[in-house]
Amino acid sequence: MSAGGGGKLRANKLAAYWELGKPRLSALAVFAVVAGVYMGWPSRSSHPPFDLLLTTTIGTFLAAIGAAALNMFRERDLDPLMKRTQGRPLPTGRLSPREVLTFGLTTSIVGVLLVLIGSPLAADGSRPIGEWNWTAGALSAGIVLSYVLVYTPMKMRTPLNTLVGAIPGALPPVVGHVAVVGHLAWPQLVLFAILFCWQIPHFLAIAWRYREDYARAGMQMLPVVDPTGHRTAITMLLYVAGLGIASYIPFFTGMVSDHYAAIVGLLDLLFFAPTVFAALTRRDLAMRMTFLVSIAYLPLLFLTMVLTRQ
Repeated sequence: MSAGGGGKLRANKLAAYWELGKPRLSALAVFAVVAGVYMGWPSRSSHPPFDLLLTTTIGTFLAAIGAAALNMFRERDLDPLMKRTQGRPLPTGRLSPREVLTFGLTTSIVGVLLVLIGSPLAADGSRPIGEWNWTAGALSAGIVLSYVLVYTPMKMRTPLNTLVGAIPGALPPVVGHVAVVGHLAWPQLVLFAILFCWQIPHFLAIAWRYREDYARAGMQMLPVVDPTGHRTAITMLLYVAGLGIASYIPFFTGMVSDHYAAIVGLLDLLFFAPTVFAALTRRDLAMRMTFLVSIAYLPLLFLTMVLTRQ
């Protein structure tokens, strides 16, 4: 094989490994982690320690892509049945099951360890030496374990899988907050609720568009067992309403300034309008618009929260 051919092969391998981690979805987790770190930081006039921010962000990102890779490993017999997943590294043969399993385990373990070694701040703002953040480490491990061992098999058994899968998906900002304060605290519940509620219309918009794909693979997504779409629509409307409430809790509890309320009102309108339209019409174009707007909504919401934090 020529040097050029070898380089191209290595590049293709790296691209395949990158695809394993669902980088666009994992990038949203990074926004959530950073928001959690900043919301836990006690001062607006300074920034969290760079090493703490780096270990927590990269660690959670690696844990997220590791969980995604292990999910693909477990569903390697199902992905070839669905058009939306037929191009993934395993169905196309670009990576072997052993390579995917090794990658998933390695990135998950390294990610959890990185979060674990990031120590919380002492009461005087100093960094304890030789202490590990066991709470944040346990939460990051929980993201991987609950996603791979609970959510993944539930997709074949019950339409409640989306709600269960939203639990590990809502933990990244909690990990970020715990990385700073070192323990569980009520602001983490607020961050968790926002991300939990956001995920339901986001993922149901995907599931409705690909319901025939999921049905071919035998996955019990709500749109698969709900051919009329009534239950799907009601669920989307309930959780987008829940998101509207959750997004204002930071304002009513004094976590953010008055500017937050006005900006989030506009963001909520931006997301809620297509979501309500999609729920009522169940048109694929409306569902796609809901999905795209949701991707913009979440980082903008967290950015607003960080910039207006008290």
